[in-house]
Amino acid sequence: MIELKTPDEVRVIRGAGKVVAEILVRLREEVRPGMTTMDLDRMAEEWTLSAGAKPAFKGYHGFPCTLCTSVNEEVVHGIPSEKRILNAGDIVSVDFGVQMNGFFADSATTVAVGDVPEDRKRLMRVTEESLDRGIAQARAGNRLEDIGYAVQSHCESAGYGIVREYVGHGIGRELHEPPQVPNFGKPGRGLRIKPGMVLCIEPMVNMGSHEVEVLKDGWTVVTKDRSPSAHYEHSIAIFEDRTEILTVL
Repeated sequence: MIELKTPDEVRVIRGAGKVVAEILVRLREEVRPGMTTMDLDRMAEEWTLSAGAKPAFKGYHGFPCTLCTSVNEEVVHGIPSEKRILNAGDIVSVDFGVQMNGFFADSATTVAVGDVPEDRKRLMRVTEESLDRGIAQARAGNRLEDIGYAVQSHCESAGYGIVREYVGHGIGRELHEPPQVPNFGKPGRGLRIKPGMVLCIEPMVNMGSHEVEVLKDGWTVVTKDRSPSAHYEHSIAIFEDRTEILTVL
């Protein structure tokens, strides 16, 4: 069942979202060649606890870390490691969420490590644009597949593959709540979007094929053709007359 949030509940999620947004900005500023993905994870956990929040991902179904850090061909759910050194030319998706005052917020961004090739810059730009286009369709009275179609049509027109096995979601008292929010679809189809919904929209876009697989660690999702992938996400709230992004400063 989809739980519609009250304005007071959205206010609490907004507070959690501000913490997520601030920490992601700080992490983006820290990314540089030679550091490890575990370096980022340690910073994120320290800053989260200092803000009076709890890491949303650590311990979730056994996930061991505060961040998901997915490098190059890794799509989502990459596990931070002391052994994973970031090199110039890499791109890294940093997915992060917190629990604060009983509610969750969740966001992701993809960061260039030093100078990256133009084709990777384009992948990142188009993926972030597709998130903006999806959010523009996430308004009361529209349908969920309007969001997916906006994402899919923008990315596929650029020659990219849209991941289908992993989708956006509702968020609130739980990290993942109904409904699922796919990044593909046909306009005018799917569940009607209502005021009070709080959703995470998160395009995962591959430079090559849309096909993915999970590595032996049971978590890390990679592109089957090992092409680079980008990932962006925001938590948003639906009101009668507007849609608000909750994970921005």
